[in-house]
Amino acid sequence: MTDYRASFDAGIVFSNGGDLTVHGFRVDLPGPDASEAEIAALFVASLGLLMTDTVELANVRIFAEPHKGTRGGPSDTRTSAPVAGRERLVELDHLAREGGTYLEAPGGDLAAVELATTVDLPAVVVRVTGARRGAVGVGSLAPFDVRGHAVLLHTGVREGHGEGHGEVHGEVHCLAPEAAAWLVEQGAVLVGTDADGLDDCAHEARPARETLLGAGVPVVERLTGLDGLPPTGALFTAAPPRLLGVGRVPVRAYARVPVA
Repeated sequence: MTDYRASFDAGIVFSNGGDLTVHGFRVDLPGPDASEAEIAALFVASLGLLMTDTVELANVRIFAEPHKGTRGGPSDTRTSAPVAGRERLVELDHLAREGGTYLEAPGGDLAAVELATTVDLPAVVVRVTGARRGAVGVGSLAPFDVRGHAVLLHTGVREGHGEGHGEVHGEVHCLAPEAAAWLVEQGAVLVGTDADGLDDCAHEARPARETLLGAGVPVVERLTGLDGLPPTGALFTAAPPRLLGVGRVPVRAYARVPVA
């Protein structure tokens, strides 16, 4: 089977300020028909770049060449299992009097939600605190291996913990529709956020949530305490009761974090 790679020039703008330009960069490709969007995502993943806002490619050339093992690429065989040993528990849910933390089930039926999609999921925490723009795009997600993971968006819209920590502060960062589609394609099994919703609450449309739920991915909203989790390595749980015909309920969400 023939391997393919791409060579390109690229310019990146970061959502928290700054930019980066590269020339003649190369990444492994899954096939010869990879789109520029796929190449850009592989580029960001290969360098582990965080808080990427936009990626512009130029002089793209696709050619046959053996894979070199690009990080996040088709020949990347790394695993991201948590380290065994001691651990601590981190509460991630709001008290009911503060509005609660909710899980929404695909198909509007909690009875059909499998434990494998809500219990002890390896977690990826995507931090967009301090970002200048509201939409969380593919560039913010691409550095992470999300397959089989719970992807938790740490937007920082709530400050502090305890009584009153449900109050929203600052701009809410919604999940871009194309980013939701990317998460589905990459095999994320649950998506959560500390905001009231994944989409822009100023509009009635909920494209990101609908994309995820339509693909069988549960959604957890109004999390808290994400600042206490590492970017990777924690195990996330938000198991709902098995209620036939009920689609959305409060849950007690928490994470198990390895302690060195």
